[in-house]
Amino acid sequence: MRLVIARCQVDYVGRLTAHLPMAPRLLLVKADGSVSIHADDRAYKPLNWMSPPCRLEEQPGVWTVKNKADESLVITIDEVLHDSRHELGVDPGLVKDGVEAHLQELLAAHPETFGEGWTLVRREYMTAVGPVDLLCRDGQGGHAAVEIKRRGEIDGVEQLTRYLELMNRDPLLAPVAGVYAAQQIKPQARTLAEDRGIRCVTVDYDALRGTESKDLRLF
Repeated sequence: MRLVIARCQVDYVGRLTAHLPMAPRLLLVKADGSVSIHADDRAYKPLNWMSPPCRLEEQPGVWTVKNKADESLVITIDEVLHDSRHELGVDPGLVKDGVEAHLQELLAAHPETFGEGWTLVRREYMTAVGPVDLLCRDGQGGHAAVEIKRRGEIDGVEQLTRYLELMNRDPLLAPVAGVYAAQQIKPQARTLAEDRGIRCVTVDYDALRGTESKDLRLF
């Protein structure tokens, strides 16, 4: 991972255009090729970014990041304050708590929870930015990505948004709908999800547990 703190301005040219005026910012270049621009607020959310696959071209004073759709992120650098590289190695991934992991297992076994005719394609479907909990097909045969949380907050919506952005670039999957499933979904998270076309589903964990097989098991 490369960390650069620089006075810079950023211009995005693609489906939309966006401009960030000259100011000190953190430029984050990850091993997967992604480039994101951060300010000293907004927690983890970048001001702008380019998701992989993309390529970074460095010229004196100018970085140009381009993706396959020929969209560009142009970073004009006035002054570099810090530039370092760090090898993080292979990440072990997020370990879900017991309830959340079991909830994923139950919903994988009962995809009809999301609607009549729904079927499971795969659990932990891998994308370039991490695994989406469930990849399903709806009653009409379309693909849907399901992100599952015990408590649904805004960060989960952002996570699912990144997955959907990448999955909808795959012609074998697109169009991919999004479903945000949780035992409880906070109002702000629901508002953001619905604004992005993501369906929210509140899941009754105890009711789902009642659908498990009643056959005797040793464990």
